[in-house]
This record gives sequence, structure tokens and C-alpha cells, in this order.
Amino acid sequence: MKYFTLIVLTICGLAACTPKIYQSPDFDKVTRRHKLVAILPADVAIHLRPNQMKNLTSEQIKEQEENTGYEIQEAMYGWLLHRSMNYNYTVKFQDIAKTNTLLKEADLEYAEIKTKDRNTLAQLLGVDAVIQDITVMDKPMSDGAAIALVAILGTWGATNKVKTTINIYDGASSDLLWKYDFEASGSVGSSTDQLVSALMRNASRKFPY
Repeated sequence: MKYFTLIVLTICGLAACTPKIYQSPDFDKVTRRHKLVAILPADVAIHLRPNQMKNLTSEQIKEQEENTGYEIQEAMYGWLLHRSMNYNYTVKFQDIAKTNTLLKEADLEYAEIKTKDRNTLAQLLGVDAVIQDITVMDKPMSDGAAIALVAILGTWGATNKVKTTINIYDGASSDLLWKYDFEASGSVGSSTDQLVSALMRNASRKFPY
């Protein structure tokens, strides 16, 4: 699978804003019954410069957003599985292959997932809660070569800013239980795996399960 290059927090000159965390006052009470959690494909938005928009159709941009969304989902799932060997998580995470199969069988396209009520998704997937990452990529480098790299190599050039949020929703009520906002900016690119590692490495200190 090709990985679109995203910026991450590294020692190469990227700056990260202080993460913002929200946790519902009822989190502990509500999550006592949580046993299985699904990780949804990430909701990705790629904002290009006007001159870059000339080089890609809206369909191509949507395809890139969808591919990146599934890559982030896969990387996050792998990260959580790995970390679960060292942390006593109180929940298990549904295999994303099963998650995506169930979504496909329900005729839910990628763009439709974010429009569905979380209770509906949880019932469909047979889980107690759902996790969804929302990622916004702003202003990739102005050099036209960046767009050529996307088309030819399937990689992004340097990006000025990436904002990503992890949301945990209760499957029974659809209520937002936990939210983690992470933002980084700079000019160094890296893989989707590294973006998720940077995000989750920071989030792990406050990860609620």
C-alpha cells in the first residue's frame, strides 16, 4: 500500500502545538461496559493551494483523501495492537478488516461514514464504542513537483500544517466521550505510520482505556 507523505512531529524542525484534551465527566461510568471498540477510517481533508488545484481534479483529491483515511486507520490499529502488549487496556479493538467489510456490506461508502450517527455505526459493527480520527492537511508546498510526486510516486512533498483529532464516541448514546487534538507544522515529510506514531505517542499519556 502506498503511503501519502504527511508532516509529523520529529527532530527535523517541526513544531507542535500543545495538545488539547476533552474527557466527558461521565467517561468512567459509561465505559465500564465497553469491551470492544471499532476504529473507523479516518476522515481526511486535503486543502491545496489554488495553483495546485489546477493539476488535480476533484475526483483525484477525493481519492487521495480516501486512501489516506484508510492508511491512517490501518496505522492506528497496528499501533494500538502493539501498545496493548505493554498497556493493560480495558477494551479490545475490532480487526479493521472486519470493520471495513461490515461497512461495505452495509453499502456505506467512505464519504458517507462521517454522516452516520455513531449509534447506528456501533450497532452495525457490533461494538461498544467507535474511534474516528479527523485529519486536515493544509497548504502543501507550492512547487509543482509536489503534485507530480503524488501522481507518479504516490507521495506528498512537505506540508505546512497537519491537524488531527482522535474522537471516541459511545456506541449506545453517540455521545462524544473523549477528544484529543494534535497539530504540527513545518516542512519535513514522513509516512502515515510516522504521523500516527507521533500522534499516538503523545496521546498515549492520556489515552483513556
